[in-house]
Amino acid sequence: MLIALLAAFVVVGMVYNVVTPIFEASDEIWHYHFVRHLALGNPLPVQDASNQGPWRQEGSQPPLYYAITALATAWADTSDIDAVARFNPHGDFGVITADGNVNLVVHNREAEAWPWRGTTLAVHVARLVSILMSLGTVYFTYRIGLELFPERRWLALGGAAAVAFLPMFAFISASVNNDNLAALTSSLGLWWMLRMVRDADGDAPTLRRSLALGLILGASALAKVSTLGLVGLAGLTLAFIAIRRKCWQTFFVEGPLVLLVAGAMSGWWYVRNWRLYGDPLGWNVFLDIAGRRAPSSAPLLRLWGEREGFLWSYWGLFGGVGVPMATWTYRVLTGLALVSLVGIAGYLLVKASRDGLRDVQWVPIVLSGLWAAIVVAGLARWANLTLASQGRLLFSAIAVFQLWFVAGLAGLLPERVGQGIAAGLAAFMAGLTVAAPFVWIAPAYAPPAPLADTPEGEVVAFHRGDSEETIIRLLDYEITPQEVEPGEPVEVAITWQAEARTAEDWSVFVHLTDADDIIVAQRDVYPGLGTLATSDLEPGFTWRDRYVITLPETTYTPVEATISTGLYNLQTGERLLVNGEPADMARLGTVRLVPPSGADLPNPMSYNFGDEMLLVGYEMSARTLSPGDRLTVYLYWRGLKPLDTEYTVFTHVIGPDATIWGQLDSWPDNGLAPTTTWLPEELVEDRHTFKLKRDTPPGVYQVEIGVYSVDKEGNITRLERIAEDGRREGDFLLLSPVRVEP
Repeated sequence: MLIALLAAFVVVGMVYNVVTPIFEASDEIWHYHFVRHLALGNPLPVQDASNQGPWRQEGSQPPLYYAITALATAWADTSDIDAVARFNPHGDFGVITADGNVNLVVHNREAEAWPWRGTTLAVHVARLVSILMSLGTVYFTYRIGLELFPERRWLALGGAAAVAFLPMFAFISASVNNDNLAALTSSLGLWWMLRMVRDADGDAPTLRRSLALGLILGASALAKVSTLGLVGLAGLTLAFIAIRRKCWQTFFVEGPLVLLVAGAMSGWWYVRNWRLYGDPLGWNVFLDIAGRRAPSSAPLLRLWGEREGFLWSYWGLFGGVGVPMATWTYRVLTGLALVSLVGIAGYLLVKASRDGLRDVQWVPIVLSGLWAAIVVAGLARWANLTLASQGRLLFSAIAVFQLWFVAGLAGLLPERVGQGIAAGLAAFMAGLTVAAPFVWIAPAYAPPAPLADTPEGEVVAFHRGDSEETIIRLLDYEITPQEVEPGEPVEVAITWQAEARTAEDWSVFVHLTDADDIIVAQRDVYPGLGTLATSDLEPGFTWRDRYVITLPETTYTPVEATISTGLYNLQTGERLLVNGEPADMARLGTVRLVPPSGADLPNPMSYNFGDEMLLVGYEMSARTLSPGDRLTVYLYWRGLKPLDTEYTVFTHVIGPDATIWGQLDSWPDNGLAPTTTWLPEELVEDRHTFKLKRDTPPGVYQVEIGVYSVDKEGNITRLERIAEDGRREGDFLLLSPVRVEP
């Protein structure tokens, strides 16, 4: 059965390998560029935030995975990399959208077609290397299960199946990603330690096993920084063996030997980081490239608020974490996990009452739990430094999580019933894993089908300013609905037809513009919602795109908004012109932006600032101003509880470069309504009147508001916005923009 499971995993992995377009797995394009860099015979990259390589932040990762994969692909001719890895500049990465545009690259269908060649072939071979690494993870999960549940071997098999058929694990396994080596070395290392613990009462020699442990730790340290916690776990393992055998040589001689071997293998990498970046882990330059996360006054609460996305990306959130499965799948899997937690507690209580707390079999349980806790703590720390709240980053301990997931559901039950539950769980997860490539992944990246029946007539023809030759035509459009509330979507369906070959890649924009000529909302994409490049289109190709544009919750209402569309070159800024008109966009129609029904305040909303106060509405004296004009912003608040802190409310008018061109920081209503006097649920009107600077350049400016307190030492603490699900959403809020005219 284990052999059948391993074979099935390889087959499933190859399905994901074939179906998932290249570079559409999490960070795969950056990981592969690192692999290719080494495959071409180059030395390790030196990271520089001001001069990033095509591998971006992944060049800061330990190099073992990349070196292995480079050796496997060095023979491939990847000179076509620029034609294949065409970045989608408008991609919605890490965001689940209603209309698409989730692809990281614009695919060259001909270059990626079977038979594979060039870069496409190299990527698929690199993915095969990853699948084989993950095959080892599945196998060692089984072996760890035998150490944890020696009397119920079927739990070990069930846990291995729960790893193999975890949709996200199958997806990452069939991608170029160093998580695959980290999961393998971590699972191997944990199993090796548990095996050493099991033999602690025997006469098996420990020196050779300690040397092997040092090699495993060294390989892990060169796989990914998240595996470094294995070193501490190894220390605890050797301490237990030394105490159990009453042989202190194990701890004081073999322990240093383990560190010496691991350091000899991997220490050079961390010394290199220290010399190059002043940081042995290389985190500082990694964060400079990937982006640092704003500090939070409640970092653990912020992570707790992101739990849904975290769980989704553990179970299966594909692409650049923007292609979800059906919502019910997450509810079922998360519900099973909650039941499993109860079952785990029951399992441990029964074991404690039956075997006592001194039973040696507790040691593998404790070590596995410690490893899971180390990985979770490390990820929590990392996720507060950069945007990394992704469940897949727990895969270094996936063997532990999935084994206990199955044990919690089936471990307390009679053996035949438990086996049935484990088998049913494996079948359910296998069904999801097999379905995912065809039901969710492939459709997300499919380009629009060419239309056979095209609308008659011509609505708009677009051409370049120096030529009257039509490049693309707009044949038909539809706008729904005609009235929209803040936070709701507008759908604009447009039928396009390519008319002439073009060497440029033109982007499509759809704008909702109000009477003050302020863009309320917009959608900028490549044609086909990111799946087509105009430089690839043959004349006569006709297709239909559906753009979903969601209004911000702070949209100013009521107002009539105009919907316009056009095409532009992102690199040069050039816009195509409308034939017969001196215009660079086509006006399609209008929609009415209306406040929610029954609203009794202007621009009603509900934004929670720090569980202290709610912003329930706002209004502006004007939205088109001149330099030096006065602007009054009316904010409407409700206190959530009696407040014992005097809060200051700030209102800023800020430009694109974050320069403040007008502001007022004051207690509410210029000090006439201090927050300590508010009654819970009482409506408070807070007026902020200030002048724009006289040298404010013409343009559109954001209006930013927020709340802060100042302690006796002068330290400022901003209140963070808290969503209904507990997510922390930053410490400011953008209201409707304003326009400044000469």
